[in-house]
Amino acid sequence: MTHENTSTDRAEPIDMVALDEVVTFTSDLIRIDTTNRGNGDCVERPAAEYVAERLAAAGLEPTLLERTPGRTNVVARIPGTDPGADALLVHGHLDVVPAEPADWSVHPFSGEVRDGVVWGRGAVDMKNMDAMVLSVVRAWARAGVRPRRDIVIAYTADEEASAVDGSGFLADHHPELFEGCTEGISESGAFSFHAGPGMTLYPIAAGERGTAWLKLTAHGRAGHGSKVNRTNAVSRLAAAVGRIGHHEWPLRLTPTVRAALKELASLHGLDVDVESEHFNPDPLLAKLGPAAELVAATVRNSSNPTVLEAGYKVNVIPGQAVAYVDGRMLPGTEDEFTATMDELTGPDVDWEFHHREMPLQAPVDSPTYARLRAAVERFDPAGHVVPYCMSGGTDAKQFSRLGITGYGFSPLKLPPGFDYQALFHGVDERVPVEALHFGVRVLDHYLQTA
Repeated sequence: MTHENTSTDRAEPIDMVALDEVVTFTSDLIRIDTTNRGNGDCVERPAAEYVAERLAAAGLEPTLLERTPGRTNVVARIPGTDPGADALLVHGHLDVVPAEPADWSVHPFSGEVRDGVVWGRGAVDMKNMDAMVLSVVRAWARAGVRPRRDIVIAYTADEEASAVDGSGFLADHHPELFEGCTEGISESGAFSFHAGPGMTLYPIAAGERGTAWLKLTAHGRAGHGSKVNRTNAVSRLAAAVGRIGHHEWPLRLTPTVRAALKELASLHGLDVDVESEHFNPDPLLAKLGPAAELVAATVRNSSNPTVLEAGYKVNVIPGQAVAYVDGRMLPGTEDEFTATMDELTGPDVDWEFHHREMPLQAPVDSPTYARLRAAVERFDPAGHVVPYCMSGGTDAKQFSRLGITGYGFSPLKLPPGFDYQALFHGVDERVPVEALHFGVRVLDHYLQTA
């Protein structure tokens, strides 16, 4: 970079090249099939090399790192103008979940751009954000812009599975690359959510439920299917799975969820005291219309049975049966979750954490959140920014081991009727070109003023 513009406000809007590039980059990355089928079945390296080449062309020095061959991560640092300022992490994952082409209107790895929309697996989760970051960084290189604080960019592998080859590997084995980082931004936030006529919300994630993927194992006496068997492993497992699936988890309101309910109630003109110890959110949620969707999944823990494995022949009672459960824990409820699983599984079924990651919570009264809010409102003054807690999780969990507070912030301005959340891991995943342009402008402004 031969000259510097350290102003926190561009004299001119971000250039048209960046707006063209974000579409190209999104489409190109979609065409690079980085399907993560779990159990190590994924190769992110071609996508990692793609982003590394474009970061290098912008004057950065990207580092490619692998725990397992082909499972490639990319990390680069943009030096800020204030060497005493804390650094900011901007991270996105390169892998995607599987897609069945026969179910789609277009091939999921075509990256087709049609009628102002980019189609394909990863269009919203999350090659769109990967592309937006690339576009902003390259625009800065052309204009000689440097941010106030150091910005560390990380493109990770394996987020759609255990993250053991991605952010977990980086946090555990290369913490020096994230030196000075105190906050981070990534996926699942600042997308427009249409809550009714004239009400556009932009939820910014300030928390995540913890991941508690469980393996249940029931043991019994193997035998002939025609004989009475009171120690049938399948029956024992089925009873435990039924109890878990039907369990009604109690209300547990975190500060982030209370803040979300307070702002949503105010926007809907509802007078409720969400700080009261006797507050029950269920009646409020019933009055919030579509906006309730942002909160409903995060007022309780959850436990959904997802996989059953037992038996090999209809007339043989197996001696063992296994099930997997997708559990999610709110901050502060880990001990309660464990005790409840002990009770629900009972004496005849053993259980263990198949994969576990901590819940997260980020302050909504912080300067960081205020700047995130201001960046969105600058480009959509009629929109309403609200905090929310993600029902699922992101790489922010692994990076939190380094003391990095994470926010979900991948801005998109979407048209009414565009069900962004339903497209996560869904069929016909796609993103409007104009939404990408909005995201580039918002990210450019935020990252300069962060």
